[in-house]
Amino acid sequence: MLFHERQQFRQAGLWLVLGLVTGSVLLLLGLSAYRERGPHHEGHAPGFLLVVAAALVIHAAVLLLVRHARLDVTVTAEAVEIRFAPFHRRTRRIPLIDIADARRRHYRPLAEYGGWGIRLGLSGIAYNVSGSEGVQLVLTSGRRILIGSQRSGELEAAIRRARGG
Repeated sequence: MLFHERQQFRQAGLWLVLGLVTGSVLLLLGLSAYRERGPHHEGHAPGFLLVVAAALVIHAAVLLLVRHARLDVTVTAEAVEIRFAPFHRRTRRIPLIDIADARRRHYRPLAEYGGWGIRLGLSGIAYNVSGSEGVQLVLTSGRRILIGSQRSGELEAAIRRARGG
């Protein structure tokens, strides 16, 4: 193995947004119940409690998914391997022979790919978790793959070494 990097969603802003979404949903559900039942009515209809419980379960599942999501990038003597767990069951393997070019670059995640994660944009597919640095692969087929990296210089150098350059 020439290079390995594991990245996870750890941005404070992301967790702030998720917290605000949770608070907003609960506030809106509470206000809805208040308007529907009035301030002096005791208890809530079973349907309302079911909606609140479902909203909390779905939100908790999203939080757990984001908390445990990770991007693993490995460069070996034969390939660049990408796995975005838990979304990829298997590692995506890109043989070095299929890579025409690999260059470190600065990119704009929101403008070019619509955010972070596994994203499809006008410039091809991106695998990114945070930041705005990565390595742009151009395959011999012409397809483009951007790999976000906190260590983009090391990733580019490892790919170049593996390709004999």
